[in-house]
Amino acid sequence: MSGTVGSVSIAGTDQELLPLCDTAEDGTVTPFLRRFATSPAGTVTATDTTLDGVTPYSPAGTVGMCTALPAEPADVETHGVENTGWSLAENPGTQSVTMLVYTGTVTVTTGEGTLTVPAGASLTWGVDGDEADGQLAGTLSIDGTVPGATWHVLWTTH
Repeated sequence: MSGTVGSVSIAGTDQELLPLCDTAEDGTVTPFLRRFATSPAGTVTATDTTLDGVTPYSPAGTVGMCTALPAEPADVETHGVENTGWSLAENPGTQSVTMLVYTGTVTVTTGEGTLTVPAGASLTWGVDGDEADGQLAGTLSIDGTVPGATWHVLWTTH
C-alpha cells in the first residue's frame, strides 16, 4: 500500500472567552467579556465587550477575575404564641410556620381542608430557602378555642 502522509491546516482564528470584572475606585463592579483570538500565524489579540459579546467595552478600573458577592442578609423576625389561634391572613410577610401540639388535639385549616392534629405532632410550612423575599400565601389558620389542648405556634416574617 502506498500513499502520501501530511497534515491538514484549516485557515482560521481560534477564539476563547474569559469573563472578567472591572472594579471602579468607588467599588462598583462591572462584569465584561475579554475575547482572545489567535490567528493561524500565532498572533494573539484581545477584545473587550459587554456581556452581549458584541458591544465594545473599555475597562476604567482594576480588571480581575469576578468573585461571587455574598448575599445581602435578610431581616427575619421570629414570633411565637401559646394556646392561641393564629392565621396567615393576620400575619403578612410570613415565611415559615411551625405548630407543636403537646396535649389534646388542635384544628388546622389549609386551602385543602381541615386537619385534626394530635398531641405529640408538629407541622411546618415554609417558603423555598432561596428566596429572601418569599412569603407564604393562601389559607392557613389554627383554631385557638380548643378546650384541654396545649400548643405553640412559631413563625418568621421578613
